[in-house]
Amino acid sequence: MGFLSRIRRLISGQTEIAGVVNVYAPVSGKIVAIEKVPDPVFSEKIVGDGLAIEPKGQLIKAPIDGTIGKIFETNHAFSIESNQGLEIFVHFGIGTVELRGNGFKRLAEEGQEVKMGDVILEFDIDYLKQHTDSLLTPVLIANMEDIQGIDKKEGNLEAGKDIIFSVKL
Repeated sequence: MGFLSRIRRLISGQTEIAGVVNVYAPVSGKIVAIEKVPDPVFSEKIVGDGLAIEPKGQLIKAPIDGTIGKIFETNHAFSIESNQGLEIFVHFGIGTVELRGNGFKRLAEEGQEVKMGDVILEFDIDYLKQHTDSLLTPVLIANMEDIQGIDKKEGNLEAGKDIIFSVKL
């Protein structure tokens, strides 16, 4: 994602991204260190740095104001880019791609402009508990090359209300 975003910024005349962006919880639950996610793609920060949330509830909300980039066909993950150029990737659970969309309902569309807290996806937590390896939901910064720093929070949180990390661009 970083390369294409960089090209878009260059074409639009925005060559540098700067400032601080607060990223809010896309799901309610408890913060867990990204290193504890039982998938090396996330725990080894291959996709990007961030944290995970042990979810509760049934809604996945936009963690920032921005544009939905991609919603996976199976509705278990999406990317969003802020106007400042921050790219966030939200991936619900481990082993959810194999469910082929079962347990999820899409409520937003790719390319849609959203505000922090707008509902993107709905999930059936009881179904997912029975059919996935883990419910841990990674929330990652996909364009780490543009980031100067990240301040991660801890504890319990509510979707669309609590900051999970602040990112210095």
